[in-house]
Amino acid sequence: MSTHYQHPLADVQSSRIGDDTRIWQFCVVLPGAKIGARCNICSHCFIENDVVIGNGVTIKCGVQLWDGITIEDDVFIGPNVTFTNDLYPRSKQYPAEFARTIVKHGASIGANATLLPGITIGAGAMVGAGSVVTKDVAERTLVLGNPAKRVRELSSEQG
Repeated sequence: MSTHYQHPLADVQSSRIGDDTRIWQFCVVLPGAKIGARCNICSHCFIENDVVIGNGVTIKCGVQLWDGITIEDDVFIGPNVTFTNDLYPRSKQYPAEFARTIVKHGASIGANATLLPGITIGAGAMVGAGSVVTKDVAERTLVLGNPAKRVRELSSEQG
């Protein structure tokens, strides 16, 4: 039996939530979602069915995680980060399979960043606040801007 906390105003339909995870008010977690241990899911988040979240992840307020997104261990996702999973969305027209987006171990994504579908954010990478990520980000790399461009490599002390 999981010993996670969910705020009384959260709608948590998944039974696959790890120990010591906290899910705050006005969050919706659909039944197929998997969330690891020691995570903090802040208020006003939405997590779809085909989403996997690792251990020790922080997801700040106002983030939606759509089908096809995997967040590995120890990732930080800032407030109002926008993920997408369909490059050519149309109302009531769905792709056979949604694009897969992966955020690797220890990566950080700054507030209000937007990630296009089907990309990988490498281990230990950092995406600056407000950046628009249109392609893969190498591990231990800092990217900024619109479109996000490599600024520099990060040392092991920086993540």
